[in-house]
Amino acid sequence: MATLLLLRHGRTTANADGGLAGRQPVELDETGRAQASAVGGRLRAVPLAAVVTSPLIRCWQTLELALPGAAPVVEEGLIECGYGAWEGQPLKKLAKEPLWPVVQQHPSAAVFPEGEAMAAMAARAVAAVRTWDARITAEHGPEAVWLACSHGDVIKAIVADALGVHLDLFQRIVADPASVTAIRYTPLRPFLLRLNDTGGDLAGLVPPPKRRRRATKAAGPADSDAPVGGGAGAGR
Repeated sequence: MATLLLLRHGRTTANADGGLAGRQPVELDETGRAQASAVGGRLRAVPLAAVVTSPLIRCWQTLELALPGAAPVVEEGLIECGYGAWEGQPLKKLAKEPLWPVVQQHPSAAVFPEGEAMAAMAARAVAAVRTWDARITAEHGPEAVWLACSHGDVIKAIVADALGVHLDLFQRIVADPASVTAIRYTPLRPFLLRLNDTGGDLAGLVPPPKRRRRATKAAGPADSDAPVGGGAGAGR
């Protein structure tokens, strides 16, 4: 299957001020713009079959700086969680709300006032990336790499699904601004290739061309199989 790169948008004015932006049209601050430009340099070595994005402006701004030649496609399933009445509030204030411990310890049960359930956010985000991944694999082949630009909690939920862990554990995952997380889905299981990468070489994530192998009774491991002992890494 294709390889998915999950890119979180760069830092916003709300991030810098300690607020919860939600679906408000907050924009990148100067640090966020620099982060977006920097990740663009790292992405130049990666041929992207497609770029999809949350519809929110902070993701568009990130892609305009990181991938100025791209033509992103909006995917509503990648939009930020609907935090409802929490949007625009300082995190320090929200931490005193009765719902805060639920969000921290039992997020699968959290439903934001006038907003979305975290479980619903996770379900639609995972469905979106899996649908796109299958489409891109069918159109461009299993060696294709594609990118989705989204938000912290959305990316964390997608990673939790890839790892096969309950949504209640997703607060253990970190997705910093302008970080890259890489997942490769296979018929048997997803593989988490990178997590919260803010400075590594991304060229190694491009799968090498497949060698044609003669059919033998002793076939090698399937693409869905994990290498016993850890394998040789991406540079093999």
